[in-house]
Amino acid sequence: MTAQTDSTPPGTLGTYGLCHWCRQLADGIRLVQVVEAGSGSCSAGNKFACGPCRARHHLVPFADQP
Repeated sequence: MTAQTDSTPPGTLGTYGLCHWCRQLADGIRLVQVVEAGSGSCSAGNKFACGPCRARHHLVPFADQP
């Protein structure tokens, strides 16, 4: 598994919203998973994660994925 490469500088305000891992509202959430409509089961939707959850669960932001 690759190391997290979060390019958001510490203390920088980012997007505010719900983290899908800890279920808390947080500043600096990043898109980490995109589920395309029509693929797989009926669970379509994008998932966002806060900084602590990205570190804890080794989640790489979608924009930083190869």
